[in-house]
Amino acid sequence: MAHDRDHDDEHGHDHAHGPRDPEAARLALRAEALEALLVERGVVRRENIDAIVARYENEIGPLNGARVVARAWSDAGFKRRLLADARTAIAELALPTGDAATPIVVVENTPGVHNVVVCTLCSCYPSSLLGLPPRWYKSPPYRARVVREPRAVLREFGLALPETTELRVWDSSAELRYMVLPERPAGSEGSSEAELVALVSRDALIGVALAGPPR
Repeated sequence: MAHDRDHDDEHGHDHAHGPRDPEAARLALRAEALEALLVERGVVRRENIDAIVARYENEIGPLNGARVVARAWSDAGFKRRLLADARTAIAELALPTGDAATPIVVVENTPGVHNVVVCTLCSCYPSSLLGLPPRWYKSPPYRARVVREPRAVLREFGLALPETTELRVWDSSAELRYMVLPERPAGSEGSSEAELVALVSRDALIGVALAGPPR
């Protein structure tokens, strides 16, 4: 469901997030304990771990989503299928789409409409397409403010949109995940799909940034 930019209601969404998976929580704690032990014994450096995680979040992880966007920019038929039934269209590229029971919806940015994605209750996110969710996506300030004042939040990300642009905020949940199809950058008409992939960042797939200009 999209919220308009003047939305001021309290959220009463019935997300079926439920409690965290006990097994996932146990494994996360084990990983944290192992990391702390390795750092303490000097086997690894924490900054190196942080750099690897950041690279996966910002570069490696979002490549699947970027490939989907590049194909949509290059193939009008694929774009129509993607907007109509994202999971089926993405399967054409032999890319993972996560839990088959969870629908994925792709929303398109246009010159007059800009979409941004949030999970207001936790951090639901199409990780099979976008990689690990960034810390700010999971933070309470982002989850609360992007619904109430999306234009201000986007400005803080460095994205100042015209006042005439309609902002739509999409609330991801355990039952429905969203990904943004950014506008194709001007000047990229002659670019190959591989070159187009390089223009698509994780932030553009969430909607807090635009696709980069051709290099």
